[in-house]
Amino acid sequence: MTERVQEILSWYESDSPGTRANLYRLLCSGRLAGTGKLVILPVDQGFEHGPARSFAKNPAGYDPRYHFELALAAGCNAYAAPLGFLEAGASRYAGRIPLILKLNNSDVLFKDKDPCSAVTGSVQEALRLGCAAIGFTIYPASAARNEMYQQIRELGEEAKRKGLAVVVWSYPRGSGVSKKGETAIDVVAYAAQIAAQLGAHLIKVKPPTEHLEQEDAKKVYLEQKIPIGTLADRVRHVVQSAFGGRRIVIFSGGEAKGKDAVLEEIRGIADGGAFGSIVGRNSFQRAKADGIELLHDIMDIYQQHA
Repeated sequence: MTERVQEILSWYESDSPGTRANLYRLLCSGRLAGTGKLVILPVDQGFEHGPARSFAKNPAGYDPRYHFELALAAGCNAYAAPLGFLEAGASRYAGRIPLILKLNNSDVLFKDKDPCSAVTGSVQEALRLGCAAIGFTIYPASAARNEMYQQIRELGEEAKRKGLAVVVWSYPRGSGVSKKGETAIDVVAYAAQIAAQLGAHLIKVKPPTEHLEQEDAKKVYLEQKIPIGTLADRVRHVVQSAFGGRRIVIFSGGEAKGKDAVLEEIRGIADGGAFGSIVGRNSFQRAKADGIELLHDIMDIYQQHA
């Protein structure tokens, strides 16, 4: 165990030995093991966006086993997916990479102004599949947010009682914010704080923009001269907003884009002190060799900031 991993685990002193052991598994797996940085492969897009939108660019991705192999070949810290995808490979790849079972999901067949994902997995299923953690999405700014907060409180309590870690995708979305506001710096920082207050060990948010959405918050940002001019500034503030940097905050890879654009964004995120990235479409929609190369390049950037 490295000093950095020891430091990070010390932030979770109220957790059981089982949960801390699973946090150790996440932090000490793959090419970035022991650095305190993480690159995770998430593949929930088949459920969330549909199979063709997700996998037609690289048809190998229709097969759930492909994503286990991609995560392993790239040396990711973990692989996250809904129940069906994990069930299709958890036995074959048992013990070779930490798994995160995504416990709630939604689809795009019905457009809802105020989203609320359905609970599609359980803590017991996560244990059966040998997972290190559960994952759960909340949508701060949705009219249904309180229902989601209550769900993750209950699921998080059970997961911790049974020795698992808790990963929260915190994505502001719904009638409470504008489309531009979903990635506003004040809103993303607030989303990270909410996830931390809900007991998340790892928090996933989107890279924030310079936009300020809330009028009351905007006054404070201006009065206190909080730096938000660069992506690194904004990431640093989001990490600060998660208990002064004492919670693991990782950033989504976002929509598919060119390799140069992906790496430019990662550099800004890494410069801001992020703990890592969770990169899906930008990796598995490429040919396997290209996806592995991109993930290695991302890991190399984080390695330089470890």
